[in-house]
Amino acid sequence: MTEQQKQAGLTYAQAGVDITAGNRAVELMKGQVRSTFRPEVLTDIGGFGGLFALNVGRYEEPILVSGTDGVGTKLRVAMLMDRHDTIGVDCVAMCANDILVQGAEPLFFLDYLAVGKLVPEKVAAIVSGVAEGCRQAGCALIGGETAEMPGFYAEEDYDVAGFCVGVADRKKLIDGSAIRPGDVMLAIPSSGLHSNGYSLARKVFFDHAGHSVDTFLPELGKTVGEELLTPTRIYVKPVLALLEKVAVKGMAHITGGGLTENIPRVLPAGTQAAIELGSWPVPPVFTVLQAKGNIAGAEMLRTFNCGVGFILVVSPEEADQAVNILAAMGETCHRIGVIEPSARGAEAAPDVVYSGLMAWERGKGE
Repeated sequence: MTEQQKQAGLTYAQAGVDITAGNRAVELMKGQVRSTFRPEVLTDIGGFGGLFALNVGRYEEPILVSGTDGVGTKLRVAMLMDRHDTIGVDCVAMCANDILVQGAEPLFFLDYLAVGKLVPEKVAAIVSGVAEGCRQAGCALIGGETAEMPGFYAEEDYDVAGFCVGVADRKKLIDGSAIRPGDVMLAIPSSGLHSNGYSLARKVFFDHAGHSVDTFLPELGKTVGEELLTPTRIYVKPVLALLEKVAVKGMAHITGGGLTENIPRVLPAGTQAAIELGSWPVPPVFTVLQAKGNIAGAEMLRTFNCGVGFILVVSPEEADQAVNILAAMGETCHRIGVIEPSARGAEAAPDVVYSGLMAWERGKGE
């Protein structure tokens, strides 16, 4: 710093925070944000709080359902590829799919973005992904925050998280309490890893196998980076449509913890989910991961979604109808198992048991 600059006094920009760049980022993202607005949104961009007029006349007893989440270390892949326009979809998906599990329609979303150095075009790209996720989920992006934090994050680093609020009629809330032995589990496929297990996936691909994001793998038909950056699927629209016609008893969003940890969260005590491995197609990325990392099958099933993004539990009498309704909407669905009485007794905590073989086990004589 020159003597003249010292005499003039320090500015916020010299400390690493550029308010002008922040204002430009807001201008760049305005169109994307407004494209998500629903009729209930009462405020424009730039206010201190987002206003949303809930139409209580649609519900006998409206219950607000909320969820919050981030993207995790998948962000590192976006940074390595210098591609930031899809990561926001993941942020919305992790929240909207979670509240969908209880039968809630997502209404509005808020995001929080923390950056080391605010580059308006980069911030606008990230928020464009958030807006796209909101459009897919049918919710409005009514607020957000971008924080420039020099000295806390490296210049190229950032983190993004979000918060989603939805609504359901109390009598239509889904909590799994109606699930009984004999009910059928239906699986809607994932698009890949979604946003979970990336610490292990990055270790396998980058550290163990020595690949980079630009490494093309014939087994995947794309580069490692392209595969790892595939956005998380958002299941809101087909599932909400299904709930209008079928009495779904329970649902599970398959995130961190995989099938093993997430399905028991919606099962009553004294029951277990009996899953037939091999009853659904497994995307190549999981087979490649298992082989390159020599990962045990049990570890795969409790770390990754292994090709299943969302689970529906329905009565056996309505299973075919549910499959057909989803198929009419262009949605593939697989029967992957049934609910059974727990082998550990009527008071036992819910569990998952597996039979059969996964794709990576076939031909190994296991």
